[in-house]
Amino acid sequence: MKDGLQLKVLSLAISGGLLMIKMGVDYYPEHWERAMWDQDADLMRQTGVRLVRLAEFAWSRLEPEEGRYDFAWLDEAIEVFHERGIEVVIGTPTNTPPNWLVERYPDVLPVDALLHPRYPGVRGHRCYNSPSMCLYSEKIVDKLASHYSKHPAVTGWQIDNEFALNECHCDNCSERFREWLSEKYGSLEALNRAWGTVVWSGEYSSWLQIKPPLGGTSFKNPSYLLDWKRFETDSVAQFQQLQVNLLRKRCPGHFVTHNIWSYPMSLDYYKLCDSLDFASLDYYPNTSPEKSDTSGYGGALTLDLTRGIKRGNFWIMETISGPPGCWFPMWRTPQPGFIRAFAWQCISRGADTLVHFRWRSAPVGAEQFWHGLIDHSNVPGRRLEEYSKLCEEVNRLSPLLTGSEVHGEAAILHSHDQYNALQIQPQAEGMDYFDNIKLYHRALTKLGVQTDVVNMTADLSGYRLIVAPSLYLLDERVAGHLEDCVRSGATLIVTNRTGVKNMNNVCRIEPLPGPLAEAAGVYVSEYDPIGKDVHTIRAKNGKTYTCMQWCDILELSGAEPIAWYEDDFFAGKPAAAVHSLGSGKVYYLGTVAEESFYLDFFREASAEAGASLFPDLPEGVQISVRKKKEKRYLFLLNLSRKRQTVTLGQAYPSLLSERRIGPELDMEPYAVEIVELAETGY
Repeated sequence: MKDGLQLKVLSLAISGGLLMIKMGVDYYPEHWERAMWDQDADLMRQTGVRLVRLAEFAWSRLEPEEGRYDFAWLDEAIEVFHERGIEVVIGTPTNTPPNWLVERYPDVLPVDALLHPRYPGVRGHRCYNSPSMCLYSEKIVDKLASHYSKHPAVTGWQIDNEFALNECHCDNCSERFREWLSEKYGSLEALNRAWGTVVWSGEYSSWLQIKPPLGGTSFKNPSYLLDWKRFETDSVAQFQQLQVNLLRKRCPGHFVTHNIWSYPMSLDYYKLCDSLDFASLDYYPNTSPEKSDTSGYGGALTLDLTRGIKRGNFWIMETISGPPGCWFPMWRTPQPGFIRAFAWQCISRGADTLVHFRWRSAPVGAEQFWHGLIDHSNVPGRRLEEYSKLCEEVNRLSPLLTGSEVHGEAAILHSHDQYNALQIQPQAEGMDYFDNIKLYHRALTKLGVQTDVVNMTADLSGYRLIVAPSLYLLDERVAGHLEDCVRSGATLIVTNRTGVKNMNNVCRIEPLPGPLAEAAGVYVSEYDPIGKDVHTIRAKNGKTYTCMQWCDILELSGAEPIAWYEDDFFAGKPAAAVHSLGSGKVYYLGTVAEESFYLDFFREASAEAGASLFPDLPEGVQISVRKKKEKRYLFLLNLSRKRQTVTLGQAYPSLLSERRIGPELDMEPYAVEIVELAETGY
């Protein structure tokens, strides 16, 4: 389907109500006796469920033997839900190749670093480059798509389940890797030059000499290891695209998505989701008391990252319904209000549908103790009651919120390439690319600054504040775009370990921060990877802050210092600086400080940049705004176990209840409020 026609179909679907904000559950009819299906569907309808996801692990039931398909049971299950007005999303079952396929076509299985077939016996046991896996995946998906393309209950498809890199070292992957490299570099001479294989006599004289890394070590060529990660991402994306193409052909009116999981991740989600209609996420906020102070902030980052993949709203395809556990000890059960509060957190940050995993806890299989909304007792309890209240609220507010979106005034840049390169060559003890992104995002979240987290190659026009953590790999195109944004009025924050290498993972022969040195008005004369040693900086505001991980010793070339080191042979040298450029500013932060520094720094930088703040939010309380034309909806969420008080400044009518709230709002643990704002400001 042409892109324009596809967008038109989806637009009509939205106007027709297909993409209304709704609640759903993951359901596995093949796990239950037939008599239970109607009972479950009746209770779902009564609870307020509008959608179910089915069949993503059911290949052996859908194709019990090669070429013999049995969709009768799924037909019947879908009809049960259709009769009750519940729509269906079908998951393609390619995450779980059946035993007959593995037995007859052993190339399906991935091969580990010891060149042994890997068969966990659970799921995910497939090589993305296996000809047999690709062929039989196409066959089952084509049959499903053709069969359900016109069923009125089926509205969309989830491809596979929770893709990840397989690190497969089979002959098929070896051959495809060489083809991938040949297409990228054109010749062995160009590859040798780009990778710098002259080191340790690593030069290749034949394409056949290039093998998978067999586990890889830090002693291997870093350019080679990074390209291997990129190749693996392309292998996953190509495997997915086989299914996307079939679904577009057979089901032109259906949406197509995939449920990503977890961050940080070596798999490049931006590439993976490029051809999908929207991204979906499996989100399991941690219920443990010791995580209660951080889980909500880490979750906010994950949700903002997911929204940033397609620069738009997304779905939650799985989320917490009870204590997870199985191959690890069970977490604590969700406290009263936890399920509801974290569901509203998802919606507040751009989720348009929430599908809870799962309806009922499984009595069999590896996920018996990954609890559903109903326990093994099959007696509806507290969690289902809370979920029912959540469904009522979401269904009631859905007409109001549908079509609203989240638009950040600040952006944090993220890159799977940066993550992979810094995993290949760790820079200092305790220095972690993703943990540092968490640090910056958490500070902005605590200040109430609406923040997008986007691909480092994205168009950043219109952002008031841009945070660029450790652009370790950097080319002139990205650097030039950042400089253009600053000249047009943006405030850019550049951090240590920027401009170290080009995109081939080769060190640049120029002073740091490389292509951004002139824009930043500084260069790094020397650096000290201090790791976990604690140093101190003194800021322009007179306060002192601890710092760790890294110290860039700065020389100024137009910038003004805003913080200085207090320790070591570089005491008195600038640790951070600001440089005016065009209509904007560039800040360079040469170290990684404690959180209080970023709260003070971002409060001032955001205000100067003209970004809206919601200062003095209590610990664990978050805000987010969804916008719909001239309408603005403020979400307030207490994602902590403590009672908190929020200052609103004025009273508002609550959209969740009939009462007025504010100007002081007392929030019980896991309380949620939603209000409509005036056109500007909080």
